[in-house]
Amino acid sequence: MLADSDTRWKWGALTARRLAPGARIDGLLLRGRATPTPRQLAEVGVTVDALREVTGSEFVRTAGRGEYDVVVLACVGGAVQAMLHGLARAERRPVVVTGYVGVVYEKLSDGLLLRHGADLVLANSPHDADRFRAVYEGVGADSGSVVESVLPFLEAAPSESAPSEGDALEEGPGEDAVSGDDGPFTVVFAVQPSVPAGRADRAYLLRRALGHARKHPEREVLIKLRSKPGEHTTHIEEEPYQKLVRKLPAAGPEGGLPPNCRLVYGHMGTILDRARRTGGLLVTVSSTAALESLHRGVPTAVLTDLGVREALGNHYFLGSGCLASWDQLDEGALPEADPEWVERQGAGGGGRGFRTARERVAELVARARASENGGLPPLAPYYTLRTAPGYLPGVLRRYGLGPDGIPLAGAADGAAAGADGPGVVRRALREAARGAYRHGVQRVAPVIRRVGEL
Repeated sequence: MLADSDTRWKWGALTARRLAPGARIDGLLLRGRATPTPRQLAEVGVTVDALREVTGSEFVRTAGRGEYDVVVLACVGGAVQAMLHGLARAERRPVVVTGYVGVVYEKLSDGLLLRHGADLVLANSPHDADRFRAVYEGVGADSGSVVESVLPFLEAAPSESAPSEGDALEEGPGEDAVSGDDGPFTVVFAVQPSVPAGRADRAYLLRRALGHARKHPEREVLIKLRSKPGEHTTHIEEEPYQKLVRKLPAAGPEGGLPPNCRLVYGHMGTILDRARRTGGLLVTVSSTAALESLHRGVPTAVLTDLGVREALGNHYFLGSGCLASWDQLDEGALPEADPEWVERQGAGGGGRGFRTARERVAELVARARASENGGLPPLAPYYTLRTAPGYLPGVLRRYGLGPDGIPLAGAADGAAAGADGPGVVRRALREAARGAYRHGVQRVAPVIRRVGEL
């Protein structure tokens, strides 16, 4: 399983478990800006048999040697396309599976066409399966790879997808541990790293969450954070809520965090189980956590305070019955989701889950093993030098591959360097360069953008 961020690691590791229960899983982290930390990996709660970090060219060389029966590509679209082209020339390639980590509300055509060519493109719901096939058929590409499935953390039983309900939640700065026991009505505000993006909008949502806690002292409000300072996730978080909280006045009736409001990290399943047991509520702008919440039977509010807009992703929930504002929640509203909408989005539990995908993968693996001519036919992505000559080479180059999908000369390959000598120096330089790049993206660039807005 190859992943390039914490959320994609979660999807990829769980998907691998669902596709091949009991199989050995090698976890490969694609080296880049959002490579997850050990804490982020542990928060997912899914273990793998081996774990290492690789470059795109390293992955192509390894997977192209026939070392794996199945590969799950849990990466951004460009990385998936590069790996598909890199494996297209392999003499004995693995079965390749890819998909999306959650709600697909933007760049549908772009992301899907970059994933075309995999043996299986998993759709998380009947709604997504229809949309995916329509895109592929609209450009004249084969849509047979689209397989209806579910988000892997929706198919799992609670014992498989989350730590025990009695586990403590890890708290944000300055807070005590939260026990897993039943307690007061729990409101979970699931924040997102880039939605909304601006400081003013994020500060507004924080003020409203704190205001809700003050209006309802009998409730407990948990602000679910995505990452700790210095960690990186799928999307860049320029204005983390931890930073906004630190700017709150420390004293006074309206200052600081109310006593019934806490910042928490931890497994989303554990936190949602707490809300379910207390008859609580999930609040978010457009997070995939909303689908997980609906799957668990937790009342779910998708905020309309900042409008219902494509840029926010909350337009995806039109017709769900979940749209609500903080004013309505302050007044005691508990949104009731439309059951048909929930089922259509794959969160109702009535679908076939991973059964079809498991059967398809098993069939392809058996075909590859029984083949006398080297295994499965070559991968055939829609994007080629004929269909996208001005686009594809740049996508491949970002991951160390040439226009023909072959690793470029000089592309980083840790296996090629020895344990000492020049290899050590090269690896040290790569680590230093990567650290400088991450610092520039996460710290310097946001400052420059804010200065430019003055």
